[in-house]
Amino acid sequence: MATLAPPKVFDQVRALAHEIRFDLVRHLAQGERCVCDLEDLLDLPQSKVSYHLNILRETGLIHSEQRGKNVYYRLEPRALYQLGGVLLTEIFESDRALTHQTKRIC
Repeated sequence: MATLAPPKVFDQVRALAHEIRFDLVRHLAQGERCVCDLEDLLDLPQSKVSYHLNILRETGLIHSEQRGKNVYYRLEPRALYQLGGVLLTEIFESDRALTHQTKRIC
C-alpha cells in the first residue's frame, strides 16, 4: 500500500488554492514585501491581508520579520520546491502494480 504525503503538504496545497493567498505568493515571488505594500497591490484591507498571510506563514510557505512598526514577508522557496517534489512523487509513484486481468472489463 502506498504511503500518503504528510498532512503538512495537504495544508500547503489548501493554502495555495485560495485566490488571495495565491496572489500573495505571486507578489512575494518578486521579493520581500511589507504588509502595507501587499494591501495596496491587492486593494484589500490590512486585516484581510494579515489573515491570509498568517495562513501561509503557519504552513511554512512564507516567513515574516518584524522591523519597527512594519512586518515584512518573504517566500520560503525551499518549502515550495519540497511541496512540488512531494506532490510529484505521490502522483507518479512507480511501485503501484496493475492487477492482472484475464478478461477485459472495458
